[in-house]
Amino acid sequence: MEPDAKICYCFHITHRKLVNFVRQTRPRVPSQLSECGGAGTGCGWCIPFLKQIFQQAVAGGVTDLEQLSPQEYEQRRAAYIRAGKGQPPPGATPLPEPDPQP
Repeated sequence: MEPDAKICYCFHITHRKLVNFVRQTRPRVPSQLSECGGAGTGCGWCIPFLKQIFQQAVAGGVTDLEQLSPQEYEQRRAAYIRAGKGQPPPGATPLPEPDPQP
């Protein structure tokens, strides 16, 4: 994932901002990443990825997040929300149009 790609679409938090937050504040648990602009407190989609960013800072390695394109990440978030698993707050990035069915 590119450094300036959004991770939290609800509060417009980028990967770069989260990585820098982890470097500067050294959170003790993944949930403390919510202190970075409210990341993870909207629809909930990005919580597993916040945990991955935290774990990568602690142990290194490659995360699932790094293997997704920003477009694929956005489409998966849209599917998550359309399935009723989360509700974005007002001001969140709008969902992309669904892919047309063949």
